[in-house]
Amino acid sequence: MDRTTRPFLSHRSRHWLFVGLLAPFPLSALAQSVAPQDEPVQLESITVEGNRLYDMPSSEESGGYTVEAATVGTKTPAALRDIPQSITVYTDDYIKDRQFVNLDDLAKYTAGLRTLTNDSGRSSIYARGYEYDEFNINGLPAPMASINGTVPMLAPFDRVEIMRGPSGLFNSTSEMGGIVNMVLKRPTRDFQGSVTGRYGSFDTSYLETDLSGALTSSGNVRGRTVLAQADTNGEVDYNTNTAQNFYGALEFDLTDSTMLSLALLHQKKDITPHNGYPTDASGNLLNLDRDTFLGADWNYFDGRTTDLIGELTHRFDNGGFGRVAVRSSQRDTEFYYAFTGGAPNAAGNASLTSTARDLDQDALALDASYSQPFETFGQVSEFVVGTDYKRYDTDYRAGGASTSLGAIDINNPASSSIPKPAVNYRQRVTSDEKEFGLYSKLTFRPVERLALIGGARVSWFDGDTSTTTLANGARTNGDVRENAKITPYGGLVFDLDQWHSLYASYSKVFKPQTNVDVAGDVIDPREGEQYEVGVKGSYFGGALNTRLSLFQLTDENRAARDQNNLTGTYYLSIGEARIRGGEIEVSGNPLPGWELIGGYTYMDTDIIKGDANAVFELMPQNQFSLWSNYELQGGPLAGLGLGTGITGMSHFQTATGIEAPGYAVVDAKLSYPLTPKLTATFDVNNVFDREYYSRVGSTTTFNFYGPSRTFLVGARYEF
Repeated sequence: MDRTTRPFLSHRSRHWLFVGLLAPFPLSALAQSVAPQDEPVQLESITVEGNRLYDMPSSEESGGYTVEAATVGTKTPAALRDIPQSITVYTDDYIKDRQFVNLDDLAKYTAGLRTLTNDSGRSSIYARGYEYDEFNINGLPAPMASINGTVPMLAPFDRVEIMRGPSGLFNSTSEMGGIVNMVLKRPTRDFQGSVTGRYGSFDTSYLETDLSGALTSSGNVRGRTVLAQADTNGEVDYNTNTAQNFYGALEFDLTDSTMLSLALLHQKKDITPHNGYPTDASGNLLNLDRDTFLGADWNYFDGRTTDLIGELTHRFDNGGFGRVAVRSSQRDTEFYYAFTGGAPNAAGNASLTSTARDLDQDALALDASYSQPFETFGQVSEFVVGTDYKRYDTDYRAGGASTSLGAIDINNPASSSIPKPAVNYRQRVTSDEKEFGLYSKLTFRPVERLALIGGARVSWFDGDTSTTTLANGARTNGDVRENAKITPYGGLVFDLDQWHSLYASYSKVFKPQTNVDVAGDVIDPREGEQYEVGVKGSYFGGALNTRLSLFQLTDENRAARDQNNLTGTYYLSIGEARIRGGEIEVSGNPLPGWELIGGYTYMDTDIIKGDANAVFELMPQNQFSLWSNYELQGGPLAGLGLGTGITGMSHFQTATGIEAPGYAVVDAKLSYPLTPKLTATFDVNNVFDREYYSRVGSTTTFNFYGPSRTFLVGARYEF
């Protein structure tokens, strides 16, 4: 029996042809099976299997560090072994054990992801050399940008599903790095609640309440609320950071087969930004105290994000599943902060510069899909068809201080003495991006061990950008149009035995660009494609999952400066890069009481044509991360949890030669159930107080130390 199915209804072979018309995948064998016959044939009724994974439990319910299935890059739930790409799922238990606050905190401890550190909630996250510039909530996208502080808090989410590499089938104009899908916590039928608190180094604190349960006696209306606040004064002087979360959700059973879900998510960030350090004039990293702040005490960052999410699902009597979902997102960001604008001179004085932005951004995403399992050759196949639409409307003013900020002594900074000039907004940028798409995918099983996966997407993209110089009103416009752009997808999964599956896949993606050439025309879109092969393993009934993968990702038409027209800022679509690498990953429960998750990534990047890419240079060739938590099973200390982990990478550098050595950091954790409902925790991060640079940037700024040793005590009460 297929891993993803359960019996639902007797079905006849006449639906095979219908499936073939909907899904762009060769079904010649099916067509032959329904060809006209000389004699009437009485077709035997056969039992078709339905997708049981529509009822998959949340990671909160199932517990542990792994799950059976994921939805990222698939639209419908699929077993991890049946997705022919690199998928990692970070569960509710893992997020709680590691006590991550924002998505970028989690990404720092994830092999295969590179986090260019900044303030928590304002870091850039990369996979395979490309930045994630969107994140999905329940499969619905909205922009994510470090500068705008739209990296989300984790409190309202049950799990984080991460796909590495492009997924042009469902996200054609996204970055080549892949997709981050964050699955919201759902209301429960039974009442449950929890209160979490912790406090530690640098006045770091966290408070969270989570209440869920039925709102009617029949249980057909359910609700959930999650409130959270994270505060820290920061290791770096003045670098405070407050993040707040409100999440409310309602579920209505309209019928036994139809459910309506509504959710409101509001998150807020108030930060005194720290932009890192300069180097010396030769590009050598400085040896500063880790609490040094090279900015102004009036630095500020205020960010507000609000998401409204609605979802209507229906289970059809024939086993089909329909879903219509919408996400409306609104972002308001305002910041103004000072940072170093050059290398220090011989006396240790570095010039200061500043940046300011006032941004409003609205996003709308809609998705409607229908999936249907069906029987072929005694096996269960499934198709998905759907359509989606997204619109990103952005308007911001950018600038900085109206007068010079002077200089700061890096050895004896006096941030409070830096005056706060008025903001001078020099530029206004507006953009309106719209995409409409049609997609279909077929998972076809000609024999029990083999799944052939094929699909295609047709996309229409329309983008308008306007940049106005506020001093004189001069305006430049850029328009991008892409009509009926086709992005194909193909893959296969072959079960070697009951534990291992061999997989291979091909995926393509395109991303329109707004840069113009000397004639004023917008250059061609970037196009990328990835080939990936690997082996996935599943052991102990799915309690432990492993993956070994090899990939090659190519990126063409990347914007590169036109070296023949240096009198202006003009571009040509000539850049080309090739990324090759491999990954090993393990997650789950190998023994009773033992949970672990870890991985290793090797990546090699070649710039084939065009300018050197500074971001690629910042990607280390080797990354690894391992976290293990063991809970004693018996004796007087039964329930005592012992956690330890190590995270590190090899050296990395910028295109201009600023280099940081590799590092490895060890973390540890103790947890103990004081009562059946109350658990105490004690965490030590960077146990050996390793001093290292986690990010390098330029001679002027963006060179960051990693955090020093910190302690955190906490408790969680569940009822």
